[in-house]
Amino acid sequence: MKKVLVTCPPMLGMLEEFIGPAEELELELHAAKTAQVLSEAELIKLLPEYDGWIIGDDPATYSVFSKAQSGKLRAAVKWGIGIDNVDFEACKTLGIPITNTPNMFGSEVADVAIALMIGLARQTYYIDREIRQGFNWPKPAGMSISGKKIGIVGFGDIGFNTAKRLMGFDVSVTAYDPSIEGNKGLEYVTRKTWPEGIDELDFLILTCALNKNNYHMLNKDTLKLMKKGSQIVNVARGPLIDEVALIEALQSDHITAAALDVFEVEPLPNDSALRSMPHCIFGSHNGSNTVEGVRRASYKALEELSKFFKELDKND
Repeated sequence: MKKVLVTCPPMLGMLEEFIGPAEELELELHAAKTAQVLSEAELIKLLPEYDGWIIGDDPATYSVFSKAQSGKLRAAVKWGIGIDNVDFEACKTLGIPITNTPNMFGSEVADVAIALMIGLARQTYYIDREIRQGFNWPKPAGMSISGKKIGIVGFGDIGFNTAKRLMGFDVSVTAYDPSIEGNKGLEYVTRKTWPEGIDELDFLILTCALNKNNYHMLNKDTLKLMKKGSQIVNVARGPLIDEVALIEALQSDHITAAALDVFEVEPLPNDSALRSMPHCIFGSHNGSNTVEGVRRASYKALEELSKFFKELDKND
């Protein structure tokens, strides 16, 4: 049996379900104690005891992999889609086989993106919070979605599924993604190069992976280009947005509101100025977390890890 450390919170939440199937693959699952991520120091201390690692959003750095390999670690799988926290080059250098589980959550995260957009447009979350306080019966004037212009940054699995869900809203959609051509058969989707046309958008939805080229793609300059009164949804990665610049744009009412499932620092610090903005909506980096989605990604992670170990054992 290969000992495997699991540090991904959604998988940890359903771990009992995967213990039996893992044992059939000769994998012994061990749960890390974590609410979101382990620190680099914690990982360096823990990982050398394990043969495999199913990674969440933890800092999977060269130092972590190097120290883990000096112990027992032989293979790893990044649970989920995003890989910005994982040093794949370090694994290549160290000879540690690694992969992720792509195309698992397009529908799930797209559902959240649409829910957040509607929540912003009609201020449903704000109304709920005010009523729960017991003092107010608010009736804010919302925004009709029909006829609006919506931009989607990232036209991969999540972006495409988001665009599909917008089909019935009678809106125009602009997709931004330098790595993908065409509109994937969605005739109502127009392709543009970032940041072309963002001054015309009513909503901007971020669904792309984070890389060195799009870090802080929404910054002081690009936020100024956006239409006054527009709104932002981020279900991708926090560092796509310069939060200092976003806070300034929100405080000046140039950007009316934002719905953020992800942040530059997670969990969101208690002293963040974002917390004082009642019309904004916040999540807990939980867009992919459905029972069905977690099952798909977790079984895929187990299968990939098992394949790695079989290949390694064969070559020993």
